Amino acid sequence: MHQATGTGWQITTDTSGPMMIALYVRDAAGLNGAGHPALSHATPKIRPADHSHLIADVGGPGTLRTEWEAWWAQLLKAYPQTSPELTPPDFAAFGNSRALQRVLQAHFGSALTWARERRSEYAELEAERVASGTNQMLEDLVDDRLLEVGRDSRDFKLSIIELPLNEPRAWYLEPDKIIMSQQLMSQPELFRSYVQPVVEILV
Repeated sequence: MHQATGTGWQITTDTSGPMMIALYVRDAAGLNGAGHPALSHATPKIRPADHSHLIADVGGPGTLRTEWEAWWAQLLKAYPQTSPELTPPDFAAFGNSRALQRVLQAHFGSALTWARERRSEYAELEAERVASGTNQMLEDLVDDRLLEVGRDSRDFKLSIIELPLNEPRAWYLEPDKIIMSQQLMSQPELFRSYVQPVVEILV
C-alpha cells in the first residue's frame, strides 16, 4: 500500500485479494461485461468453463450473473474491508446466492492460488515504484492542481484500487474510488489522462 498525503488530502493505492478472487470467478464463469463498472478481463487470462450443469437447478447463468454483480457491488462498497466473508468450504455468507456459492466452491482453490500469485507480483511492482520514485506522480498531480487554483486543497480521500486487468486504463467510481489496471502507472501519460481529471474534481 502507498499513501500520498498533504494538508487535508490523502490518496491511497493498494490492491484487493477478495476483488482478485471475484475477477477470477467472473472470468472462469464467462460473465463477460458483468458488474458496474464493466472491467476488462483479468490478466494472465483465465480460461472460462461451462457451468450450466452446476447451476441449472439454482437459477442458471442469468441468476449467476445477478448474484456475482451483487457481490461485486458489496466488495466495492465495503473496500478496504472485506464483505461478505469468503469462508470455504461452504461459503455460508453466500447462502442466499446459491449459484455463486456453487461456483465459488468449485473454483476457490484455483482462484486463491491465482490471487496469491498476483498479490506477490503487485508487491514486487510496489517495491520497484518505491525504488524508481514512480509513486511521486500522485503528489505531483495534486501539487500541479493546487498551483493552478492558487489555494489550499479541499479535504478529500481517494482510494485507487489496482487490479490485474489486461486493459491499461482506469474507471472512476464517484465519489472517492478509482479502479485501475496495475500496469497503468508505468505509462505516465496514460495514467495522467485518467487520474488528473479526478484530482481536478476533488482538489
